[in-house]
Amino acid sequence: MKRTFTLLLFAAALRAEPITLDQAVKEAVDKNLNLLAEKYNVSIADARILQAGLRPNPVFSYAQDAQYLFNRGLTRGDLSNAPSWSTRVDFVLERGGKRERRVEVAQAQKSVAELQLLNTLRQLRLDVQSAFVDAQAARDSLTLAKDNLQKMQEVVAVNEARVKSGDLAEVEVMRTRLAAQQFENLVRQAELRVRTSLTRLLLLMGRPPTPDGVEVAGPLREDHPAVVLDEVRVTAFEHRPDLLALTRDQARSQADIRLQIAQSKVDFDVGVAYENPYGYGGYAHSMGFFFSSPIPIWNRNQGEIERAKREQMQIETRVRAMQAQIGSEAQTAYEQYSTSRNLVDRIEQNMLAQALQVRDATEYSYLRGEATFVEFLDAERALNDTVQSYNDARAEYARNLYLLEAVSGQGVNP
Repeated sequence: MKRTFTLLLFAAALRAEPITLDQAVKEAVDKNLNLLAEKYNVSIADARILQAGLRPNPVFSYAQDAQYLFNRGLTRGDLSNAPSWSTRVDFVLERGGKRERRVEVAQAQKSVAELQLLNTLRQLRLDVQSAFVDAQAARDSLTLAKDNLQKMQEVVAVNEARVKSGDLAEVEVMRTRLAAQQFENLVRQAELRVRTSLTRLLLLMGRPPTPDGVEVAGPLREDHPAVVLDEVRVTAFEHRPDLLALTRDQARSQADIRLQIAQSKVDFDVGVAYENPYGYGGYAHSMGFFFSSPIPIWNRNQGEIERAKREQMQIETRVRAMQAQIGSEAQTAYEQYSTSRNLVDRIEQNMLAQALQVRDATEYSYLRGEATFVEFLDAERALNDTVQSYNDARAEYARNLYLLEAVSGQGVNP
């Protein structure tokens, strides 16, 4: 039965679909629902540009006097009740370059929408990278838990043989079996973390949250790039799309000021009318021309002009706040990167080898009857904690590498 279960697990592992980081990022860019929703903002901006370039429609009017002649004895000279109809067409002549200013504002809004889309893409890439690292870390923790369980099961087998030969008390086997069950519980918890991390990754990729049959491929990122804090800041100020979006929003605000000033210019309304006063006779027809314009005594669009100016000042303040925030993010990311790198180096150089030596020596002494099971279990758990700390530090280092790239705006083409 145990062999059949092992074969089933092996077959399931063969069927598991490996996912690389590049594949996860690409699939998320193509299928992530939040990003797809953000892309519509660019299409909406295109529609606004189209609408901004349209001219006002002319107005067509038609009027008919539907009175009928009830007096049969009415002569042609008595036309007081004769039916008549008239038509009129009015055109609005926009002044101040309103149409050009509307198009300018709409184009600036589209530029802002494109940069905001790039910023959403930058954040999505970082989320996918972090989720992928979480899945890798959970996978490594599961491997460690399984190794610990296997080691403890081997000790249980040795102790059972020693009990049969009379070299060990039965209570010692019970202790090792209990410890093996505890390690088995750790395996189950590690498997749950693997499924949870894969579910989050698949959700970001736009896939159904079914982690069965899926696994992350490749080791944790371990490269050591040369990182200079000032260069990270400069690169972020030049490439971060959220900062560039605010800068473009400044240009949009300036265009809006010009639009509101143009809106203060009154438009002319010109029209032409044709009237047929007698609907049944051959009498003289008439045509008229009309011109009208509002008199800008009180309303000269002062409120909207002032609103646009205040909005520009608000955006300038937001730009300075974003620059300060980016500088703080760069500082924090750099410190996290430095700390995690030093932690990985310290565990590699000083702790791993010592913990392994202590565990191996204690295990050898325990199997020879020179050490107690408590001492061996402490050494085993110390090694487990050290390796787990090492895996966590490596995962945190990989996250911080991706965080540095995201903070500096690398990989985003504005």
